[in-house]
Amino acid sequence: MCGILAIIGKDIQLETTKTLSKKMSHRGPDESNIIKTSSGHVLSHERLSIIDLHTGIQPIQGSSTAYMVHNGEIYNHQHLRDTVLKEHQFRTKSDSEVIVHLYEKFGYEFLDMLDGDFAFVVVNGDDYIAGRDPIGVKPLYYGFDAEGRTYFSSEMKSILEPCVEVKAFPPGYYYTPKTGFVRYFQPAWFDESKATKALDFTSLRDALIQATKKRLMTDVPLGVLLSGGLDSSLTSSIAKRLLEGTDQKLHSFSIGLNADAPDLKAARKVASYLGTEHHEIHFTIEEGLAAIKKLIWHLETYDVTSIRASTPMYFMSKHITDLGVKVVLSGEGADEIFGGYLYFRNAPDVTEFQKETIRRVQLLSTSDCLRADKSTMAFGLEARVPFLDKDFLNTAMSIVPDQKLPKTYDGIEKYILRKAFDTPEKPFLPDEILWRQKEQFSDGVGYSWIDTLIAYGEAQVTDEQLETAREIFPHNTPTTKEAYFYRSIFHEHFPQESAAKTVLKWIPKWQENTDPSGRANAAHSNADTSIALKKVKLSA
Repeated sequence: MCGILAIIGKDIQLETTKTLSKKMSHRGPDESNIIKTSSGHVLSHERLSIIDLHTGIQPIQGSSTAYMVHNGEIYNHQHLRDTVLKEHQFRTKSDSEVIVHLYEKFGYEFLDMLDGDFAFVVVNGDDYIAGRDPIGVKPLYYGFDAEGRTYFSSEMKSILEPCVEVKAFPPGYYYTPKTGFVRYFQPAWFDESKATKALDFTSLRDALIQATKKRLMTDVPLGVLLSGGLDSSLTSSIAKRLLEGTDQKLHSFSIGLNADAPDLKAARKVASYLGTEHHEIHFTIEEGLAAIKKLIWHLETYDVTSIRASTPMYFMSKHITDLGVKVVLSGEGADEIFGGYLYFRNAPDVTEFQKETIRRVQLLSTSDCLRADKSTMAFGLEARVPFLDKDFLNTAMSIVPDQKLPKTYDGIEKYILRKAFDTPEKPFLPDEILWRQKEQFSDGVGYSWIDTLIAYGEAQVTDEQLETAREIFPHNTPTTKEAYFYRSIFHEHFPQESAAKTVLKWIPKWQENTDPSGRANAAHSNADTSIALKKVKLSA
């Protein structure tokens, strides 16, 4: 919902801070504000108005001398106001304000009370605390300059110039000058041996419905990103049901190279079935290639998967905000939680399968969460992700892992998620969508998009450049011409070594071809194209 910048230290110039903050003005096109505290520290905020459109401007002062800036949404803010903070006087109706009051009442030990997606900084005199949500749905970076000042920012680009070193703030942690980094989020499911909960389809279904319900909290128009795949179709279906009987209209959005793109055809069926106000967006390969340089500036990554998948999301986001929609639901996280990527079929055993699901969820801040946030916030659009709800994660990640293993269900990925919403008496989705095989978003917009990207990247890089890549890029050395091409653009934008170290490349495990496209896995072409028939067989 916003972009935040905090500088802790002395002799900070407000005009300099404004210039740094404006590098991410795309995150908050509605209004901006900056303050210098009595101790000389500076807080700046670029606001996208979602909750409390009229009085929610930040930084927000607490009951006394504490100030805060926050990016994200606190879904249980009203409950906190009504219970543990009922004696506090609030200045706004914003969900964000509860953070500074929790700090005033509980000190540093309050982050587990927050239910939402967040990155924040609270400053009180010379004391301060910075924190990031459990999975890293919202981005946060930190750094230090040569004079010893500490910086926190929603995007790396705002603090790279003054800082001698910049790092990604770890999700699930808070930081204070007294404690250093403290990991406040340590659920039992981090340990693969603790996944012992019996499978309960009703509990799984109810947990996702509740996670989606929380994320309908908004004072502005709402939409859903609808690829026609399982995850986005489920969140769309749930949202449509929850909005029945209200005045709120649900817009759905899908994108592809042309009307025959796999995702567009599937999304069309879902939108028709649900009765959403549906919007189809087309982009050309030429437009996609022309946008890559600007896209990498927004994404702050050179990861191949992220760039491939972000391009259609980037174009779609501009179209959505042009229509006046500010909030969308998106399906990130389900493939990591349930082992939905096709390479999971090759897991050697159930223990390794479970370890990989945990690892992938823990690293979402470097991949899908980064992509979903930065490609949408490039145009001031907020993406909310029900699958990464804290309560839903506790439910889904604690299920005995052999119940999630594709091999258990004749190779059907995410079988238990599909089955949880397979309700014949009142279907959430048609069978052909509920049981559709996985397509990566970057493939689903049209297979020629990835094929052309690879060819274009290869044409920009010589054999000699790739052979000497380690000399130029010793950290995370690119191994393909496409990867080298992206890395070169990233280096042009962000030449600092510490910037390159904030990026984590992803390569799928357990397959010979290391290309991250789902089509690179043999399971894509070998799979039974009618997995609904497998579902019938398994149910018999």
